[in-house]
Amino acid sequence: MSYLLVRERGSAAQAAARSASNIVQLIDADVLRNVELYDLAVKGLIKASQRPDLVNVPPQVRHLALFDRASSASHRGDVLLLDRQGGVIADSLSVKPRVDNFSDREYFQAHLRNPDLGLMISRPFKARREPHPWLIGFSRRLSATDGTFLGVAAAAMRLSYFDELFKTLNVGKGSSINLVSTEGVLLAQQPPLAEELIGKDFSKRPNFLRILKEGEGSFTSISSVDGAERLYTFSQVGKLPLLVVVGLSTDEVYGTWKRTAWLIGLATGILCLGLLWLTWLLSRELRLRLRAEQELAELAATDALTGLANRRALDETLQREWARAQRAGKPLSLLMIDADHFKAFNDRHGHPAGDEALRRLARVIVDNIRRPGDMAARYGGEEFAAVLPETDAQGALNLAQKIRTAMAAQAPFNGDQQPISVSIGASTASPPGEGTLEQLLNKADQALYQAKHEGRDRVVHISLDRPPL
Repeated sequence: MSYLLVRERGSAAQAAARSASNIVQLIDADVLRNVELYDLAVKGLIKASQRPDLVNVPPQVRHLALFDRASSASHRGDVLLLDRQGGVIADSLSVKPRVDNFSDREYFQAHLRNPDLGLMISRPFKARREPHPWLIGFSRRLSATDGTFLGVAAAAMRLSYFDELFKTLNVGKGSSINLVSTEGVLLAQQPPLAEELIGKDFSKRPNFLRILKEGEGSFTSISSVDGAERLYTFSQVGKLPLLVVVGLSTDEVYGTWKRTAWLIGLATGILCLGLLWLTWLLSRELRLRLRAEQELAELAATDALTGLANRRALDETLQREWARAQRAGKPLSLLMIDADHFKAFNDRHGHPAGDEALRRLARVIVDNIRRPGDMAARYGGEEFAAVLPETDAQGALNLAQKIRTAMAAQAPFNGDQQPISVSIGASTASPPGEGTLEQLLNKADQALYQAKHEGRDRVVHISLDRPPL
């Protein structure tokens, strides 16, 4: 999606550049047509001035003959015939030539120095007469048959011509068509972007320097006048020292694209939000399901009364720890713990008190089994078990004695003289290769039976290869 939007943005810029280029070419064609008219007017003036039959005709007739072709030029300024000193011989504005001298003009000096210059197009200059409009001159040299300099024929075109031409072209809001001399002077602009810009020097501005360097092309940049971003398309007007610059506002260039991108972005955003919402719902359902499965797994492995592991979990843990002990060559101990005279206790106090007694015994066992790898479980009825990985016979005896002592320190139940005591049978396997898991269980059960038989409230340990302790 991002690739398509970037490609469409580039297409919008290319289309705008082509449109601006068409406008520049249209201006070039119109300007060049007018340049040809001015050149014809200058050539006609030179040719007419060399006719001997016009020497003795009335001044009005001679004036018409000299400036006949100049009348067709658009936005014509002065058309002058100058002598070798720069004085006015003939003036298109009056039958009687004005008294003035134009030898200081750039075009006059250029023709004086170069007899092969041909048609010269001057740089823009201001007229001497009020209101001093901007002009551009077209001139040719008058030479004798031997090449001697006789003077200059010059015609001036008002640059207001470009204002009229630009007004017929619509480039959109925030955009403009500009006429700039190659020296950086702004000569015409439609529509005006700011007041009093005409005649200002832009020769040091970065955009103009780039335009002058490249001569023709397009680029996007920030305007130094109002800070707006524009797409500038530019070209030199024929061989004139003039540059036409079309500055299209990027808001106009990318307006349609921005609206499309906004709609696509909004639709994509809504779709993404929808997907995120659905993902969140799915994730929540998966979390709830996982939590439920974990709770079910815990329920399946937990004794409801005491909160300890049940017989199923005990069997799985014994299988796992036995295999690990065999691989690592470490001892594994098992405690079988039974509440003494529990049936009689239940008969005296009832089942609720019996349940509380079992929970108390479970807490005592858990409080004394501190290592993360150890496990306490309810084996069944009033019988409990403790799995002790990496615990030798002496360690199992010590822990069993702690549990027995802690249980003996509990407060007696109402009506009893003594707390509930426990009998504990312990067994230890010291791998590798010593017995089986079934033998470990049998030995622990045998030790518990022996502790009961010897008077209860005691610990008996039987290793797989040793006599009872």
